[in-house]
Amino acid sequence: MAEHPVRSQDTSDGAQGTAADHEHAPADQGTPGAQTAWGRHHDVPDLPAYPGAVDPWAWSHRPARVAVRRDLIPAVSVLSAVSVFGLAVGWLWSALAPGMLVQVVDEGKLAAIRTESYHRFDDLVLFMLLGLGAGIVTGAAVWLLRERRGPVVFVAAVVGSAVAAWLAYQVGLSWAGSRFPLPDAPKLGDVLDLAPRLESAWGLIAWPLGTAIAYGLAAAWNGRDDLGRRLG
Repeated sequence: MAEHPVRSQDTSDGAQGTAADHEHAPADQGTPGAQTAWGRHHDVPDLPAYPGAVDPWAWSHRPARVAVRRDLIPAVSVLSAVSVFGLAVGWLWSALAPGMLVQVVDEGKLAAIRTESYHRFDDLVLFMLLGLGAGIVTGAAVWLLRERRGPVVFVAAVVGSAVAAWLAYQVGLSWAGSRFPLPDAPKLGDVLDLAPRLESAWGLIAWPLGTAIAYGLAAAWNGRDDLGRRLG
């Protein structure tokens, strides 16, 4: 009686068993590569496709762009409007800034009375505070122009604030001088009230700085690519 090789029988039986397993095994509907710790795929059902379906994991909006041409004319309008307010701030400073009492001494020289020289500092601080407050109001007001938010209008607001500060500086000194007229020929020992002065031009940066801070904080708080420019 001939003996059959054991290895060939095992191989044929294993092949038949493997084929049978494949026939009865359920079809894998999971996503490729998504396997559990036991080596089998997750069973993830396919989402139904219908018209208008949106992938929640895809970016559905286009990146925002700077509209230079469209914002150019509004930016010029913002610059002009902000500059005009420099006249109002200059008048307000000339009405609030204190004068400095001085006395006529030898050879027509003027000597400040005790503690009156502090008003030189007060005049500069008052001008800077008014400019800073006006800058914050300017930045907030320009930010409310929602359809024009962006770097173009921002630059226009800052430049307009700088022009407004310069106008306030010029007209403020002129109007302050008219409030404190000096006699034509002062005599020795006379006490005079000098007009307020601004001895430093650094006070001009307060207004544009306030505008930049207010607008920048609003833009940082908004946190959107288009700064909320698109309505709806």
